[in-house]
Amino acid sequence: MKLFILTLAIITAVYFAGVAVAVPAGKTVEFAGGDQGKVVFDGKIHSNAGNKCKDCHPTIFPMKGPGKDGAATITMAEIEKGKYCGTCHNGEKSFKVNDPSGCTKCHKK
Repeated sequence: MKLFILTLAIITAVYFAGVAVAVPAGKTVEFAGGDQGKVVFDGKIHSNAGNKCKDCHPTIFPMKGPGKDGAATITMAEIEKGKYCGTCHNGEKSFKVNDPSGCTKCHKK
């Protein structure tokens, strides 16, 4: 029984350690962004807004893993239709992606 509890504790610790360091505080993930400039995802901004990794991964965005590169080809047309970032950036939960005043919130030149 003690071995089972120890094993379960180790598995839980490893799982949460992996979730916590996906995009650690002060770090960002950058994606090519076309003419508007690269897209910079800041995990801290999203976390400060009350979001958790599991809110988007893996249902909205795929995760890295064996046989996966973790990156989807994302276009503004798809986002504006409510896919990927547009799931939340729809003008209700967060700023709307097709509002010109919001472009620089994600795109950096």
